[in-house]
Formats: sequence, C-alpha cells, structure tokens
Amino acid sequence: MSTNDPRRPDARRELPPLNERIRDREVRLIGEDGSQLGIVPTREALSTAREKGLDLLLVQPDANPPVARILDYGRFKFENEKKARESKKRQHIQDVKEIKMRYKIEEHDFQVKLRAAQKFLTEGDKIKVLTLLRGRELQHADMAISLMGRFADALKDLGLIDKEAKLEGKSVIMILAPLPQRGRPAS
Repeated sequence: MSTNDPRRPDARRELPPLNERIRDREVRLIGEDGSQLGIVPTREALSTAREKGLDLLLVQPDANPPVARILDYGRFKFENEKKARESKKRQHIQDVKEIKMRYKIEEHDFQVKLRAAQKFLTEGDKIKVLTLLRGRELQHADMAISLMGRFADALKDLGLIDKEAKLEGKSVIMILAPLPQRGRPAS
C-alpha cells in the first residue's frame, strides 16, 4: 500500500509540535514555573528543557515569534484528558421523550402519563406529547387540544411549553421543556 494514500491520515501531522518537531529558528520561551525567559534560539530552549528533564512544547505557533513552554508533556496531556473527562461528566444531553395518549383517556391513565412526564422533566429531558386521532376523532381536535392544555397546566411547576398544542396530520402535538433551574439531575 502506498504511503501517500489520501484515505489514511498522516500520523506525523497529528503529533503536537514538541521538542525536535519545532521547526522555527527562535521561540519566546516560558519556564516551567510560568516565568518569561525571553526570545531564545530553539536549540538553546531545547537544551534548557533537556537539562531539566522536561519537554519543550509549542503552545502558540501563530505568534511572532512562536511561544514555547518548558513542561512535562506526559503530565500536561494527562491533565488535559482529565479536564475533558470531568467536563463531559458534568454535561447532560437533553433527550426528547415521547408520551402518546388518546383524547378519550381515563383519569387513572392520564395520571400515569403525568407521572412519567414529571420523571422526564426532573431528569432534564424535553417531552413530546402526542394525542392520536383516528377517523371521526379528527372532528374533535379541539377536545384533544384542551386535554393537552390540562396536561401542560398539571406540569407548569416542572416545565414550560416549548411548542403549543397544534393539530399536525392525524395527531395533536405539544412539546414541553424543563424549567432551567429545576431540570437538572441532582448529583
């Protein structure tokens, strides 16, 4: 297989500008404690980093001259990965959960759907509420819309209406979103 295959990414291009990979003649050097060491030739900066048993990393290649820092690259990489993991852990991806019902729903079934909706909203998810209409039921879309209003009113302390109840095709659709301060999972 050819080494110039366009389907395979060049592994060398993905490597960070570190130690011998720095091609600039001189760099603005920052010490491991964050102090400015001035503009020095790259070879001198590299030898200073080697003496301390550390690496030279190009942190701002676009600057004039480029900015390089003396640091322990393994530790630097570990810290960045750790921060990325922590921020990913704190994120909540908001899903859209779907609740289907008929406009001639019994009170107990309505309460069951309501409890499910409360659970979804407290977990921070949006809810798409569908009231399905068949045949002659399409003539009573106003009853389905009033049912949606009752559903939204029962959930007003947990969520707000993102999209009003509206007849779309053979169903009435409404979307509820969690309130900003309440819709976070307690962790």
